[in-house]
Amino acid sequence: MASHELDLGAASWRKSSYSNGDGGNCVEIADGLPDVVPVRDSKMTHGPTLMFPATAWAPFITAVTASEPTD
Repeated sequence: MASHELDLGAASWRKSSYSNGDGGNCVEIADGLPDVVPVRDSKMTHGPTLMFPATAWAPFITAVTASEPTD
């Protein structure tokens, strides 16, 4: 990523589909940003944000999904 800071003030954040309503351990991602997928803790919306290259996000989600236990 470039050395300049990305302005996420207008980003549209969404919670993980695994989040529940009781404020548990949740993550949010911001959609629609070219080249990066920002990820943050939903309880610390003004805290640090991890930036993943967009090219790495899909393989990451595929790997996590593949490792989920099935019922």
